[in-house]
Amino acid sequence: MCSTHGNAELQPTRKSPSSRPAGVGVVMPTLRRQAAEDDGLMRSLKPFLCPPPPRPAASDPALLLELKTRRPPSLLELAGCETWSVDFSPDGAWFAWSMGHGIIWVVAWPLDSQEGHGETTDRGDKSFSCGQPVWGLAFGPKPHSSVAQTSKRTAKGKEPLLLATGLENGVIKIWNVLTGHAVFDLRGHEGVVRDLVFPQNGTLTLISASRDKTLRIWDLAHKGKKVQVLSGHKDWINSCCVSPDCSMMASVGRFDRMVCLWSLRSYTFIRNLTGGAHKTLCLLSSCDFSPDGAVLATAAFSGSGWYIDLWDPYTSEKLATLADYFDVYGKNQISAIQFSPSGLHLAIVTDDRALRIWEPGERRMTMQTRRDRDSNGLCCNYHPQGGVVATGTRDGHVRFWRAPVTVPSLCHLCRSALRFSVSTQQIEALPLPKRIVEYLTYKNIPERLRNCASSSDDEEEDWES
Repeated sequence: MCSTHGNAELQPTRKSPSSRPAGVGVVMPTLRRQAAEDDGLMRSLKPFLCPPPPRPAASDPALLLELKTRRPPSLLELAGCETWSVDFSPDGAWFAWSMGHGIIWVVAWPLDSQEGHGETTDRGDKSFSCGQPVWGLAFGPKPHSSVAQTSKRTAKGKEPLLLATGLENGVIKIWNVLTGHAVFDLRGHEGVVRDLVFPQNGTLTLISASRDKTLRIWDLAHKGKKVQVLSGHKDWINSCCVSPDCSMMASVGRFDRMVCLWSLRSYTFIRNLTGGAHKTLCLLSSCDFSPDGAVLATAAFSGSGWYIDLWDPYTSEKLATLADYFDVYGKNQISAIQFSPSGLHLAIVTDDRALRIWEPGERRMTMQTRRDRDSNGLCCNYHPQGGVVATGTRDGHVRFWRAPVTVPSLCHLCRSALRFSVSTQQIEALPLPKRIVEYLTYKNIPERLRNCASSSDDEEEDWES
């Protein structure tokens, strides 16, 4: 079920343009009407955007805006309202999040009405009712004609944009975002579909990770009829990611503490990464490849701390470990990590802070939000152009944070271009000076990094300065 909210009245709030990236606004949409086919739940669950509290109220200077959900009293404080996944479309024009109770909202980005000069416009925001709690979602590339023909083409000749949603009952629903129609369902998983990812090669290939201990590779050009099933995990699979060159995939098991690498060319198991923090009594939560594919980051947590291991996926060598220990046992798990589009930074979501931004190789955080034991963060996603990070919470809300933007050095750009297509073994075989080889293979990162997040908020850098 889809609801398209057209003719929405956008009322921008006042905010200094110097305090936010260009193109990002804070709006309070008042929805004038609901589509006739909306049921009671869809009418009750409406998102609205609100600016952060005034600075004197101890708000976080990095917070751009927060998208909250109006809920009927009968749904307050009940399970099922979590935002398990958020995603920007590949071109950055759309943003989607699972707002709980089986509802997906898709909004046009940027969230700004300045282009319309305050006039009433149809932003094209949509809501989708999936009928089951949504645990994973991902935007796809422009679909092949064989998929596009199953749904109507839009007026302006735009190609359909796909959105995949992974449900609690194991079903994956494929939606056409621009028309609001469900295209087809993918069935086969026997447990929660925890993560979804489309490779960056533009093909209609979808990879899903499930609590049924399997990964499945779906060919959407054939409506998912051609399926590859990858088995090897001994328990729930919590996260998966694909290397930028689409040659390999990584997956992490929640309880089996396995970090597995798979070949996407032969659909076979490559190796299990050993020797990281996850080999202790830790639970794995997330993984992500750097934009050049030369580094794999994995996140894990235990009762005494959380850990991020950086790996060389070609050699299985652990490059570095970032660790944070805390005083209260079991009160600070790490939920999600993601590299920035430039590869210079890593976004981190934990229980005690809504967002951290870390530059691998540095001992201090590049940016971190104020300490908040009730941050309830579950997921994060960078805008494709950088500068903004979206995080989802257990309350079904979404927060947009201003992320640092750094101009990459010429050395970094050269390394990224080279490592995108050249393996570690090929680099080490070149007749280059040792320091250059270490830089190209990321072995110049200190072996042990520790960030003790015990400093008070008064000692933290004011991020607006």
